[in-house]
Amino acid sequence: MLELAILGFLYDAPLHGYELRKRIAALTGHVKPIAESTLYPAIKRLEKAGLLERATEPGSVAAPRHVLTLTQDGRHDLRRRLAEPVQRDITDENRWFTLLAFLRHLDDAAAQAAVLRRRLAFLEEPASFFYEGDRPLRAEELDDPFRRGILTIARATSQAELTWLRDTLASLDG
Repeated sequence: MLELAILGFLYDAPLHGYELRKRIAALTGHVKPIAESTLYPAIKRLEKAGLLERATEPGSVAAPRHVLTLTQDGRHDLRRRLAEPVQRDITDENRWFTLLAFLRHLDDAAAQAAVLRRRLAFLEEPASFFYEGDRPLRAEELDDPFRRGILTIARATSQAELTWLRDTLASLDG
């Protein structure tokens, strides 16, 4: 997820590490804060793989800044990751939102639609946070008001996403 976010933001424009960290935190920080000890090793891995380049520019106030730019290989790798997301990128909400934030960089509407169809299929499967044996429980079946709340909120969120997915797929297919 972190590497996808790095590649996605750098696809838009070159950024220095601090600005990149702020943008990633704005996208995912409420769920998973990004520490420098996590971000900078990921940047180094991507740089070593030839997916991004680092250039030094004079700092506006103090030390020089390292500006990161996506290479052509990095652009290609981002589009590959968007077109062929691992299943966890489809099923995990936080990873899905990161993928969705950059799906516009996938130029092919049919490829975008294929990714959205995978998410749609996942959401259409019966599921719950709570089960009786193998049977998913619905909010109306629970006496616990807090668990009922979880399921009520999740249902509303899923319904909104399903509506958006279907509308967007109709637009991409049309």
